[in-house]
Amino acid sequence: MTRVPLIDRSATSPDRKQLLDSIHGAFGATPNMFRAVANSPAALKSLWGSFGALGGGTLDAKLGEQIAVAVADRNGCEYCLAAHTMLGKKAGATAEQMREAQNAESTDPKTRAALQIAARIVDTRGRVSDADVKAIREAGYGDEQIVEILAHVALNLFTNYVNNALAVEVDFPAARLRNAA
Repeated sequence: MTRVPLIDRSATSPDRKQLLDSIHGAFGATPNMFRAVANSPAALKSLWGSFGALGGGTLDAKLGEQIAVAVADRNGCEYCLAAHTMLGKKAGATAEQMREAQNAESTDPKTRAALQIAARIVDTRGRVSDADVKAIREAGYGDEQIVEILAHVALNLFTNYVNNALAVEVDFPAARLRNAA
């Protein structure tokens, strides 16, 4: 059972309702994670704004979802793994590509480099090496994309922690964790 109330968008304050209505419109439903975060309008605004900002970034949606499952798997976040596996498929990834991403793997070398630096960021708590940065640059990523990869990792750490700490009930088709710590 979720450890905080799940905010009902039809019975809440106007600021929460406006954000939850926008989220509902994007998903066709209001996912439990957003309903839990809505306990803090400031946190909800930050979260939704971050998703929107990164959605308009230079990394495509498919790679963003692959990064999300790599991070979710490392953090043992069943909610985010389920949600981003589904969203990754909607963004054009195959089921196999999403399973590979959980292990920070891809048959595409450039995608693999992005997933490996994302995993390294999580595993080292951001203390990557010069060699790690050199490898991502050699894979073809510039400064803007490197910072966006970091932003995707940070956003997903927040959502992983929200879902794990608040025991948010998964409302997406389940996906199996592989590498959880």
